[in-house]
Amino acid sequence: MNGLIGKKIGMTSIYDDAGRNIPCTVILVGPCVVTQVKTLDTDQYEAIQLAFDEAKEKNTPQPMRGHFAKAGTTPKRKVVEFRDFDAVQKGLGEEIRVEEVFAEGDVVNAIGVSKGKGFQGVVKRHGFGGVGQRTHGQHNRERAPGSIGASSFPSRVFKGMRMAGRTGGTRVKVRNLKVMRILPEKNLMLIKGAVPGHKGAYVILEKR
Repeated sequence: MNGLIGKKIGMTSIYDDAGRNIPCTVILVGPCVVTQVKTLDTDQYEAIQLAFDEAKEKNTPQPMRGHFAKAGTTPKRKVVEFRDFDAVQKGLGEEIRVEEVFAEGDVVNAIGVSKGKGFQGVVKRHGFGGVGQRTHGQHNRERAPGSIGASSFPSRVFKGMRMAGRTGGTRVKVRNLKVMRILPEKNLMLIKGAVPGHKGAYVILEKR
C-alpha cells in the first residue's frame, strides 16, 4: 500500500469548476525519509519504513538515534511502515515528496487518532434517540439508555452492550477521501471532507 505520513494543519474550503464550495482538510505531507527497507531475504516480507517531522536529539532514545544515523538522517518524531510500497523506488536515506506519490483526483484513506471526548452518555456515544417526548411518569429520562438486559435469566449484562463510557481517542480509518489540491512547493495536500484528529495530529495517508 502506497502512502505517506502527514500532519493535520486545519480546515479550509475551495471552489470547484461548478462554483460549489467544498470543505477540505489541509495536511502537511512529508517530505518523508526512508529509514529502513525490508526485503524478503532479510525480513521475509517487503516493506519500507518512513520517518517524518524533526525531533530533538535529546528527546530521542539512544537506539533510535543509531537507527536514524544509519539512514543518514536526523531524528524524527513519527515512524511508519508501509507494505508493498511500489510508487517510487527509493533507497535508504532518500526523501519522498507528496507529488511523487499522490496526484489531484486520487482516492485515499486517512488513519489517525480521533479527538478524545471524555466520558459520554449513550446519546452522544452511540446515537441513541432517548425516550423522545416527555410523557406521564417520565422524569429526566430523555437521554437514558433504557433497558440493558433481561431479568432473572441470565441475571447479568452481556459483554459489548452499548452503554455510557469513554468516547474518542481511538485509531480511526476514514476511507475514500478525494484529493482536491496538491501544493508541492509547500508540501500541502487538500482532502475533501474531515480527517480524524486534532490540529497538529499525525495522519497516515494510504493511496487506494
